[in-house]
Amino acid sequence: MQCIKDNIKNINIVIGCNIGCPYCYARMNNNRFHTIDDFNKPVFFENKLKMLDNKKYGAYLLTGQSDLSGWDKDWLRKVFERMKKNKETQYIFLTKRPEKIKIDNTPDNGWFGVTITSSKEKYRINELRNNIKAKHYHLTFEPMFDDVGNLDLTDISWIVIGTETGNRKNKGITKREWVENIYNQAKEKNIPVFMKEDLFGILSEEEMIQEFPKDFGGRK
Repeated sequence: MQCIKDNIKNINIVIGCNIGCPYCYARMNNNRFHTIDDFNKPVFFENKLKMLDNKKYGAYLLTGQSDLSGWDKDWLRKVFERMKKNKETQYIFLTKRPEKIKIDNTPDNGWFGVTITSSKEKYRINELRNNIKAKHYHLTFEPMFDDVGNLDLTDISWIVIGTETGNRKNKGITKREWVENIYNQAKEKNIPVFMKEDLFGILSEEEMIQEFPKDFGGRK
């Protein structure tokens, strides 16, 4: 069983988000370590751009402590320019507010996704495809608060499923049948699925599916 962070490295080139999710580990980390003064006001760390040149990993997550909807256009432009110089490396972005984003041109090695925590948030999939023109789209289901039901997985290249960690009150616990529903729909369309290690205990080790897209350095 793999930890997703062993294969995908976080580069927190932007820190901060004003969405205010009650389960946000990034805000809790900032409250503890005080990386930036006000987490509601995202900060761009331009000196980290050189980290995008690192070839150690096949893929990097760039929104581990931010939401793409809070990025300034100039920050995105500078990141895209760097991505184009590292065409063999894949760069991953996530948002919970795709309706607030409009990007018409993205590098081919950019992976743009939405986080979905419940059935009422499925609209984000269409907003993602409508508002961001990209070669690769992906979905993350974490944490989960109900069964998301039927999904339109057109043009989706990867799916990640997890559950909430920690001891927060009203913590969202992913149920086995919710995972199975998503996986079965993905399997019908031959979409790779990565079940995060946090699901162990909800699923047995034998049931854990941990697949990466072939673009991620050949890992699968």
